[in-house]
Amino acid sequence: MDEKRTFTKIKKDTDAWPTNYRLGMVAFMGQSISGLGIVIYLFMHIFVISSAVWRPGGGSFDRILQHLQQPQFIVGDLVLLLAVAFHGVNGLRILLLDAGIGVRRHKATFWVLMIAAIILVIWGTVLAIPFITGTALREPRVI
Repeated sequence: MDEKRTFTKIKKDTDAWPTNYRLGMVAFMGQSISGLGIVIYLFMHIFVISSAVWRPGGGSFDRILQHLQQPQFIVGDLVLLLAVAFHGVNGLRILLLDAGIGVRRHKATFWVLMIAAIILVIWGTVLAIPFITGTALREPRVI
């Protein structure tokens, strides 16, 4: 009972060192972190939208939407797209594994679905670049 406990540093050659994690652990951690980020975003989103309703006076919702169209919020939306894309395709991979599909080739399934998520994020980024630079909100030039 009186034995002294000592805590030692984790050695880099053990499985507990983050650079030694296998793909399944990285996917699990990414799923957990992206899920937590999506939940936090959801609560922030509900708070911002509902605060526009609570404020007296007209036009507060329009002012909030105008404020949320600034470039830093659009970049934040791209981070949200990244989290949702990763969480979605990794969740699909987990469903396939639970159904017994792709169990022997789960690493290949992971990478194929991650490539699909990366393509989705690249597509969203290309569509968002005019909004980030402010060129999408300008009036078109008449020649």
